[in-house]
Amino acid sequence: MKQVIYQVLPRFFGRYKTGNVPNGSIMQNGCGKFNDFDDRVLQQIRDLGATHVWFTGIIRHATQTDYSRYGIPRQHPDIVKGRAGSPYAIADYYDVDPDLAVDVSRRMDEWMALVNRTHRVGLKVIIDFVPNHVARQYHSIAKPEGVKDLGEGDNTDYHFSTGNNFYYCWQQPLDLSGIPAEKDDERYQEMPAKATGNDHFDNHPSRNDWYETVKLNYGIDYCDAGGRSVHFNPIPDTWSKMTDILLFWAQKGVDAFRCDMAEMVPTAFWHWAVDKVKYIHPDIQFIGEVYNPSLYRDYLNAGFDLLYDKVGMYDCLRAVICHQRNAADITQAWQATDDIRDHMLYFLENHDEQRIASDFFAVDAKKALPALVVATLLQRNAFMVYAGQEYGEKGMNQEGFSGHDGRTTIFDYWTLDTIQRGFFDRRRLHKEERMLEKSYRKVLSQLICENAVHSGQTFDLMYVNPQLSQRQFAFLRKAATDILLVVANFDDKDVSVDVNIPQHAFDFLAIPQRNFKANDLLSEESLSGKLSAAEPITMLIPAYGARVWKIKL
Repeated sequence: MKQVIYQVLPRFFGRYKTGNVPNGSIMQNGCGKFNDFDDRVLQQIRDLGATHVWFTGIIRHATQTDYSRYGIPRQHPDIVKGRAGSPYAIADYYDVDPDLAVDVSRRMDEWMALVNRTHRVGLKVIIDFVPNHVARQYHSIAKPEGVKDLGEGDNTDYHFSTGNNFYYCWQQPLDLSGIPAEKDDERYQEMPAKATGNDHFDNHPSRNDWYETVKLNYGIDYCDAGGRSVHFNPIPDTWSKMTDILLFWAQKGVDAFRCDMAEMVPTAFWHWAVDKVKYIHPDIQFIGEVYNPSLYRDYLNAGFDLLYDKVGMYDCLRAVICHQRNAADITQAWQATDDIRDHMLYFLENHDEQRIASDFFAVDAKKALPALVVATLLQRNAFMVYAGQEYGEKGMNQEGFSGHDGRTTIFDYWTLDTIQRGFFDRRRLHKEERMLEKSYRKVLSQLICENAVHSGQTFDLMYVNPQLSQRQFAFLRKAATDILLVVANFDDKDVSVDVNIPQHAFDFLAIPQRNFKANDLLSEESLSGKLSAAEPITMLIPAYGARVWKIKL
């Protein structure tokens, strides 16, 4: 079964509707809850075609909202980005976000109930594992008995030690003078300063740094006489503590971990930790956020199941959608990872990237439909959708800490009208939103179930079709007696094209040359002709559309 991951930030996903005040509090702007993902909502996600739900921001992170009456330590506003805070500034690896609970005192019970509901409708659960950094005021109040906290027992007289969980700027206080104060009261104090999460090892991070986080120490001395050295024997203390955290969540029914900035953590740790987790939970998956293509195979060898294909396929498809690159460049994008193709995770949106429909990307979400067809049907690998993408969410709000940037904020309390309409008041869905959702549902819930898609071979047709190279992309998929001829049109007008199929394709896929009748799985239109290396197949393709011709041998 081809995997389809549906990413959602529960904070903006709920039944509430408020005024959306920029920089608004949770009382002003509301917040989605675990309970908003009831059986009906989860079934709707399943019906879209999803096999997994990535619940983003589950583990408790730093926030400006005060939960001290529940025994949860307050976080200093100087080191929290936005009123809600970043889901990637973890404050307690053993706790869940109180924002998402109806009854804060029973927040873990509410989360476990959601895990059970998700499994009950046939979906698997993904959560973030943030291994590289934690919130500056990290302190676990929920850790199991006998577990030592991160930083507990660190010798702060050392910049680096394998026995330390953090790096320290010896005898230097944290200097936040380059970062505007959130409030006029006393500024956050830290002595000695800890190194900042984005590998910033002095005591004065800038506004552009991950100043709200501190770097975890996996046994690499980044400042060893001006160079870098590794110290993995004895096993660094951080390795054991982080592996225990993975096991804690695996035992709670999590099916996969999306590992944030995995490439900032050494592969030696992943070899050690993934092996231990999979020994006990052999079916669990690890999904790595790795941006350097030269490191892909190293991280797969370390135990990862899927890796982001951002620098390759995402960047290419985005440029093709925006008519900045030719469609023929897609061939180079998939060929670069052909030996590991089943391990690449394709996507057109996620929380880090700009929304397709934003003014910074394509403006109109339907321009990406040919890219959706290519990304989902080209190979057998997984595909990811970001909540609201199927309705054309624009991400053009200026929510607070997150500015006018075409992204949906991960730092602020905010409501998405597209989510409200799409899941909680469908009568208000706009015509364009309904049509877009229908297209996504057709591709994700029907086309990827085709035998030729989830288990078939691929044959790229672009090398014998130079006439298509700018705005169209064509390929074949075949499994057993099923053939799919897929042609995507990235142009803003309908086009009539001739598609050549070379002799090599007939030989490689064992396709007989004969007359055929085909149905378009997207439109249910029909086409007849001859499968032959000597003559092309002529077809009309709609603007920003595609043909998926199914031929039954």
